[in-house]
Amino acid sequence: MKATAPFQLVIVGGGTAGWLTACILAARHPAMAITLVESPDIATIGVGEGTWPTMRETLAAIGIAESEFLTACDASFKQGSRFDGWVTGAADDSYLHPFSLPPAGDMAALLHGWAQTAPDRAFAAAMTAQAAVCAQHLAPRQRAMPDYAGALNYAYHFDAGKFAQLLARHGTTRLGITHIAATMVGTSAAENGDIAQLQLDDGRCLAADLFIDCTGLAARLIGGHCAVDWIDRSDVSFNDRALAVQVPVLPGSAIAAQTIATAHRAGWLWDIALPTRRGIGCVYSTRFMADAEAETILRAHVAAQVPGADAAALVPRQLAFATGHRARFWQGNVVAIGLSAGFIEPLEASAIVLIELSARAIAEALPASPATMAIHARRFNTLFRTRWDRIIAFLKLHYVLSRRSEPYWQAQRDPATIPERLAEDLALWREHPPSARDFPLQDEMFPAASQQFILYGMGYPLPPAPPAAPIADAAMRIAEVQGRARHIAAALPDNRSYFAALAAQAA
Repeated sequence: MKATAPFQLVIVGGGTAGWLTACILAARHPAMAITLVESPDIATIGVGEGTWPTMRETLAAIGIAESEFLTACDASFKQGSRFDGWVTGAADDSYLHPFSLPPAGDMAALLHGWAQTAPDRAFAAAMTAQAAVCAQHLAPRQRAMPDYAGALNYAYHFDAGKFAQLLARHGTTRLGITHIAATMVGTSAAENGDIAQLQLDDGRCLAADLFIDCTGLAARLIGGHCAVDWIDRSDVSFNDRALAVQVPVLPGSAIAAQTIATAHRAGWLWDIALPTRRGIGCVYSTRFMADAEAETILRAHVAAQVPGADAAALVPRQLAFATGHRARFWQGNVVAIGLSAGFIEPLEASAIVLIELSARAIAEALPASPATMAIHARRFNTLFRTRWDRIIAFLKLHYVLSRRSEPYWQAQRDPATIPERLAEDLALWREHPPSARDFPLQDEMFPAASQQFILYGMGYPLPPAPPAAPIADAAMRIAEVQGRARHIAAALPDNRSYFAALAAQAA
């Protein structure tokens, strides 16, 4: 970090984590020298196919047009997550976690207004027009709208491999990122234990002020050179295996507007619809289910849910994973981003938003001298340990409210497996709904509204109505939601029509 030379940053590893981090940093600091080293011999995992709405801001900031992104990545719109079978497993057991917020106002009053005036309507359907839009497979925007604008809040589903390729092209041709196709074979240490240089298999050595570890589960820098401990969180989050397939879809078939997560006896299945295929996977715990049974469940889901699919011909890809994270994410002059920092099951798509938030945090507070590096590291570690704790607690919330009777689900409700903060929150939420007081973190990944959609979607008891609660006003707001739902639904195209027109324009 010399005043006479530009800041040197080296990213090890490509994929979504490496290239997204590189593009975010390069767009924010165009004078910074960024080199990304990517081994041509190491394949990326490539199954992270869901984002949060933060991706719209990220893509705009790095200079990628929305139509270019959608076309290049076989992308579709994501407006939330639907959970089927998580409460009782009955045929009508389904709730939605949408991306649009409930009406403004006193949530306790809204809850009691909902109970009094629309008790037969699901919580999400009462609180936001997005539920009706999702039910009809509609897009959240019209094609004439400016890039990244919408009638409703939205994110994306996409092909992760194509996304990394787009970012690589964009980063190298438009943002000045240097790409080296080589394999890291070693590191050399400075006197203080930092990385002085990387050794590559082509004989080159790379020095830098800061190294970003995007080497995935191998964690070559943060775990290898820095020897930062791994914190196992499988005592809370049981799932440790997934089987994944990509299934072609029939022309003209509906494109779902949300990720669909379907519970089974020892885990759940994801189902993500893209314009040309569906990504489907079975997540499970090997403590409660054998691989062969998980494969049977996956094939049965495909056969039942994807018209025209040959479920017997599919060859599932197996992914084994440990649940947890590093004890520190920034050690010396190394920062871990992506799978090298940690991993938890893909429920609620937390992986890519963590990459975005990590890269933004570095971009916004880039160390200017060696003297401040340790300060930046301590603050980054405190922030992201809090984020990991919040993610783990939020995902656990989906399990502890279930009433399913299988051993796996009973074990998920064992008080010994529930994080202390979540247990405290659940006690408080019997007295008042989740609020900003409970989640004051800037850029909170799962704010109070997210907690509300899970709680009341799964049938958590309503808190007492506050004295003189404006129930009549709340009922009026809920009625306004239904009117807005009808108006928006009439104005929006369905997803299939939207992407057919986009493809025709690009042809």
